[in-house]
Amino acid sequence: MKPTKVINREGKEVPIDVTKIRSVIEKACQGLRVDPMELELDSQIHFTDRISTKTIQETLIKVANEKVKMSEPDWTFVAARLLLHHLYKESSRKRGEPYGNFWSLVSHLVSDGRYDSRVLSEYSREDFEMFEKALRPERDLLLGYPGLKHLVDRYAIRTKDEIWFELPQDVFMGVAIYLALAEEKTKRVYWALKFYEVLSNLYITMATPTLAQARRPKGQLSSCFIDSPDDSINGIFDGLTAFAQISQNGGGMGVYLGHIRGLGSSIRDYAGVGSGVIPWVRLYNDTAVSVNQLGQRAGAASIWLDIWHTDIVDFLDLKTNNGDERRKAHDIFPGVCVPDLFYKRLEKGESWYLFDPHEVRIRKGWRLEESWGEEFESRYMECVSDPSVPRKEISSLELMGLILKSLYETGGPFFFNRDTVNRLNPNKHAGVIYSSNLCTEITQNQSSTVRTNENVSDDMITLQYRTGDMVVCNLSSINLGRTNTPELLSEVIPVQVRMLDNVITLNNLPVPQATMTNMKYRAIGVGVSGYHQLLVQNGIDWESEEHVAFADSLFEHINYVAVNASCDLAAERGSYPLFKGSDWESGEYFSLRGYKDQKWLDLAAKVKEKGIRNGYLIAIAPTGSTSVIAGSTASVDPIFKPVFIEEKKSFVIKRVAPELTAENARLYKEAHSIDQSWSIKAAAARQRHIDQSQSLNLYATQDLDEEKFLSLYYDAWKLGVKTLYYFRNYTKDEDEVKQDAEACESCQA
Repeated sequence: MKPTKVINREGKEVPIDVTKIRSVIEKACQGLRVDPMELELDSQIHFTDRISTKTIQETLIKVANEKVKMSEPDWTFVAARLLLHHLYKESSRKRGEPYGNFWSLVSHLVSDGRYDSRVLSEYSREDFEMFEKALRPERDLLLGYPGLKHLVDRYAIRTKDEIWFELPQDVFMGVAIYLALAEEKTKRVYWALKFYEVLSNLYITMATPTLAQARRPKGQLSSCFIDSPDDSINGIFDGLTAFAQISQNGGGMGVYLGHIRGLGSSIRDYAGVGSGVIPWVRLYNDTAVSVNQLGQRAGAASIWLDIWHTDIVDFLDLKTNNGDERRKAHDIFPGVCVPDLFYKRLEKGESWYLFDPHEVRIRKGWRLEESWGEEFESRYMECVSDPSVPRKEISSLELMGLILKSLYETGGPFFFNRDTVNRLNPNKHAGVIYSSNLCTEITQNQSSTVRTNENVSDDMITLQYRTGDMVVCNLSSINLGRTNTPELLSEVIPVQVRMLDNVITLNNLPVPQATMTNMKYRAIGVGVSGYHQLLVQNGIDWESEEHVAFADSLFEHINYVAVNASCDLAAERGSYPLFKGSDWESGEYFSLRGYKDQKWLDLAAKVKEKGIRNGYLIAIAPTGSTSVIAGSTASVDPIFKPVFIEEKKSFVIKRVAPELTAENARLYKEAHSIDQSWSIKAAAARQRHIDQSQSLNLYATQDLDEEKFLSLYYDAWKLGVKTLYYFRNYTKDEDEVKQDAEACESCQA
């Protein structure tokens, strides 16, 4: 029976108005390649008498979302417009009209403790009038349903009673005016509007913590951190405390445990009593589970260990389902740090030797993990030939086989090619890079924070530390699907670099050593999303030499613009403190990458003269979360499927490839169908222009055998790829697959 009555938003029972429902549907479908009558008929079967108007709206959205398919991808925009209609109705009950009274909205959020009060004190009412006039509600239509729902559910701020809440353009403007607080007072409004333009047009996305926290009181804006605890009880537990504080404030973490002595090592001259790294890994695992990220998800950490460490075999078994559960850690993500020498010995099928870093220190007087390249190889072989240094011998092929087994079963370990990374480190004058972060795109100098003294006075205990380098990830991604010309990239990237530099200035980091490192290097990570989308727009097949050449040209341009922008910013604000002696100053940064064109020579001279603002510049993060908002393909990944289902806690969303048509569908080749050697070749072409690294996933294909599997990782090293992220072992025939939920969402840029 068709319904005759509905319950409206005021709770009153009124006659159903079919023409009103039809009008909403027709408006949502206007200009799109869909039939509005089809949605009306399919939705009505779910209507019952005395149904609420809110339920009708939810039903229309649900049905429109379910209708998304390869031949009719525009249903995602219908669902988005229907959700916008609902949001506008709810917002208008307080604001009078959508996007009206922006100052009142911010004032209420400030009074509710949800918004940073500095925004009201540093901007005038006249400034807010300009901000309100600059809001562009029509840009809401750029958002597909997955992106819109993600944005309002995860990032929009609401008052405690949820009466006042941000609409999409409020979110973008709020982030923009907050980040402009780092600008000179006379230029704040100008830059706030510039920042709003790049955000609201979806030219760039800010990392999850920045998008969520920029404008909140004491917002922590960084995605991820990297720590390297010292080999001592204080060092390990201080590291765990730092991890807990970071996780509590929404950050993910990479932890290098290569300094920690191995199983059976000596402690205070007592031989064979060391418990090794595995118990400490388990403590990090339990801390990740216990201390969640702002109440939204469990904490997340990758743990890194050198491939020559005596505990490496047990380490590779951490996440498998066989063996002693007391030596498992299913909630962390292992990563291995691999020197060139291992690959060389693997190539020849030679033995590999495992050492305890503590035993090396006490017998040789130096840390093996502190060296890289030729120095590492010399020291390693010195340890091999010294009978006083304990070691374990294992076939290099056998060890690589254990790694491949773990990769196939668990998706990890992640790979960090440490000599390649350190050789191209623009700040090698100031330190060593031991490992990467949770998502493998960050490569910056690291060192341990060490407790040096403990003072007791009356009822006070004061601890003193020698501060090390705790790496901080400040991320944002260019949406290549929208900034798809060199000219537009040249306009957008300088604004993006400035915004990220402001993130550093305004950040509220949870531990002081992170703040000190952040200011010392002023490191940022300019990344990308929409890479596969851009290839499709240009008619380029993923498996082609044209793709490799395109990647080379594209990222050379991105790098040039980013370096130039950071140099201009240095002329205005000053260089990062460690610029003197860096590869930036010496020009080695440019020569190592083979930049010989006159424009590069001129830029190298400019950087030498004026400096550079950011010690690290480019890092390609996963963007699994923020690319949903941007409506782009994720990071530099090939698309998972042209249309696939993503399950959330309370709803199901159909996601569709951007701008999908019958004509371009063949270019949206699925990740598991692609010959992965082409992904590695393209990654190598990009890597030359990326001073840090990239979150590079590899995918299982049907024809993958052990030899091909091994060659992927060997070839990646040989071609100069710095890091490798997940090995995604999904079968080609799966129709509906959840995205890998293990990746740390706080790292999504």
